[in-house]
Amino acid sequence: MPPIHDHPLRYAIANELHARPFPVATAPGTAVYLAIKHPDGANNAVREEARAHLLDLLDRHGTQHPHPGATHFSGTLGRHHLKWEQHTEFVAYTAFSDGVSSRPFDPADFEVFPPDWLESAPGQRITSIALRVMRRPDMPKIIAALRDWFVPESLAVAHVLDDAAVLAGDFRIDPAGHVRLAVFVSDGTGERRVGRIVQRLCEIETYKAMSMLGFAAARKLGARLGELDAELTDLTAEMTDEAASAEETLPKLLATAAELETMSARASFRFGATGAYEAIVNQRIQLLREERFLGRQTLSDFMLRRYDPAMRTVKSTQRRLQSLSDRAMRAGELLRTRVDVQRSAQNQELLESMDRRADLALRLQHTVEGLSVVAISYYAVSLAVYLLGPLTKLGLSKTTLTAGVTLPVIAAVWLMVKRIRKHLE
Repeated sequence: MPPIHDHPLRYAIANELHARPFPVATAPGTAVYLAIKHPDGANNAVREEARAHLLDLLDRHGTQHPHPGATHFSGTLGRHHLKWEQHTEFVAYTAFSDGVSSRPFDPADFEVFPPDWLESAPGQRITSIALRVMRRPDMPKIIAALRDWFVPESLAVAHVLDDAAVLAGDFRIDPAGHVRLAVFVSDGTGERRVGRIVQRLCEIETYKAMSMLGFAAARKLGARLGELDAELTDLTAEMTDEAASAEETLPKLLATAAELETMSARASFRFGATGAYEAIVNQRIQLLREERFLGRQTLSDFMLRRYDPAMRTVKSTQRRLQSLSDRAMRAGELLRTRVDVQRSAQNQELLESMDRRADLALRLQHTVEGLSVVAISYYAVSLAVYLLGPLTKLGLSKTTLTAGVTLPVIAAVWLMVKRIRKHLE
């Protein structure tokens, strides 16, 4: 093949598809999972803090560092195999070890994360999981384990991936602060497939927790949205009252609209992220291809009963917030239209008044012009009589002379005034 220039992002794009391989998990085995979210969201400074926190953990075990700028890492921490992933809003640590403790879900399994290291974490724990992977025993032992390990009322259990395993969990936080999940692996299920099951369970719990942050935000907004809805209704009713002043109503309406717009802007990221996380949770559950276990509720049943109502509340709040913002905008436009109409009417009245005053001024001007002709003519006749005074020696009287020049003088003055006015116009 002749030489050709590659796109500068070709290899980066191709490698991104393989950037986060599924882990390998043995049975029996233990996995502990920790997700940390920074309260200030995601930015470069937060990412650097998270990376520095990872390096601190690796240095304690003398483990090689990841490449600069890496968003995922796999390495060995003593007898554990660590998988680290940096996501948009959180970082996730998963530590795998062979074998299981004699005490199911022993808090000592989390000792891979030292207490002082946890205390210095640049963020807060969004979830942590204690996951126990075992070879699948006979049915009575599974039933006994489910009864001893989980709360029956919340227990979700199912056959997954064509009976490759039975997974179970109640999604409650135990006294040690962790969510308990159990996987009973069937004979013949490979380590990579077990790793995929573990990875998907951790993702389901993490994204469920992250999406529930949107539910908390929706509940926080609910009370204020009710108040703003009532205020907006009252302001809209005020607009139909002719006695109410639009100039007084408009600032109130604009303040309500501004508050709604601010709430929408602040909640848009969280609600958008919640929708994305919900989609991931449902997708991961579908990929497990669940089958019912002894008539018990599956993960899908659990989510339908407990999780979906919360997500519907988030969507309802999002729609309500958008609807109120649209209502406030429409009401503001209507009120501004009313103000414009009122001002147009006032301007029309003002113009009509100006027209009347202009007409009166024109009439007065015509009157003044007539009087000016008379006055100028009077003085012009007097001057003409003085100018023609010598004609009295020819036998003309002064009266006759005055009468003779009056009409020509008046006509000349009138023509002069008319010409001047025409020139000005």
